Amino acid sequence: MPVPTSPPPTPVIATAPTERALLPDVLRGAALWGILCVNMQDFAGYSEWQQTGIDRAAQVVIDLFINGKAVSVFALLFGAGAYTLLTRGGAGLLLRRLVTLLGLGLAHYILVWHGDIIANYAVLALALLPLAAVRWRLLAWLGSMLCLGWLGFTGLQAAVEYSGIYMRGNEPELPATYLTLVWQRLQEALPNLLGVVVFDGAWLLGLFCLGGALYRSGVLYRPAEHTATLRRLLWLGLLGLPLSILLAWCNTQSSYFAALLGLMARFGGGVCLGLVYLGALGLLVVAGRTGPLRHLAASGRLSMTNYFAQSIAMTWLCYPYGGGLYGHLGAAGALLIALIFGAAQVALSGLYLRYFERGPAEWLVRRLVYGR
Repeated sequence: MPVPTSPPPTPVIATAPTERALLPDVLRGAALWGILCVNMQDFAGYSEWQQTGIDRAAQVVIDLFINGKAVSVFALLFGAGAYTLLTRGGAGLLLRRLVTLLGLGLAHYILVWHGDIIANYAVLALALLPLAAVRWRLLAWLGSMLCLGWLGFTGLQAAVEYSGIYMRGNEPELPATYLTLVWQRLQEALPNLLGVVVFDGAWLLGLFCLGGALYRSGVLYRPAEHTATLRRLLWLGLLGLPLSILLAWCNTQSSYFAALLGLMARFGGGVCLGLVYLGALGLLVVAGRTGPLRHLAASGRLSMTNYFAQSIAMTWLCYPYGGGLYGHLGAAGALLIALIFGAAQVALSGLYLRYFERGPAEWLVRRLVYGR
């Protein structure tokens, strides 16, 4: 069960709640909410390019401001967290945590939802172990090169498929029973994990390195010392917004070429606008003007618990063995559900943290990594 608010003294390598920096928690809470808004496409089983009317308008909003941005911020923060553990506890501590996350991620994939990212992150973050001593400037350069290389490779694929002969298909049908779906995912778990590592590995590892640079440079945890850097990050929006507009257009097309081009726009624009969001929130934190955004920190502190809760609730709401909404919702309805559920998670997280220090998933990870 979760740990009460009056625990015994924590180890020196842990971060006590009173020492937590506000900016990473607010960013994590916002990213988690955004990820739900985007993941609702998969939960609800609708295709972006088939949306019309109000659903098309909702899809455009998602593509412009959330799609690719939330997951990029989440990956940056995962990298920052990995380098936090490397700095405070060494490679052994990070390795124990990654093995724990791999197990939980695979369980989440098989038992709950095929869109798990925890296991993917855990496997790819193993590549950070040889980079433990790298300084932040080199991490920033390496991360940038990995991301640009991945974008170039995907762009080459899009150029090869320029004819647009291959069409994107509709969302697949789901088995009617839970056990059938679990058996199917059990067979697909390792091939899917390998596929993500091969296809998205360079991109995600690049984001992890950039997150490590943000941690080691002090931008995330000492934003008041880096206001000039935070302001410079805002200018990246000049590049991220056109790419997001391109993504919105690609998601109105059915060709495979549009899918590849949209993938480039999604991730390229996502990391640019993600850094813009980081810069804007960082400046608000420095100025003490976060206002209601401050409440997102509670959700960010319980990010793993909330992430798993999103998958459990939305699959039971949408899948055939639950509410059966799969295939019956458009982008607007799915977005409305995500906004309501995300707001509820923020409110409940704040209430929960009045009585407990950690969420159930955070408690379990800590117990498996640190022991008693």
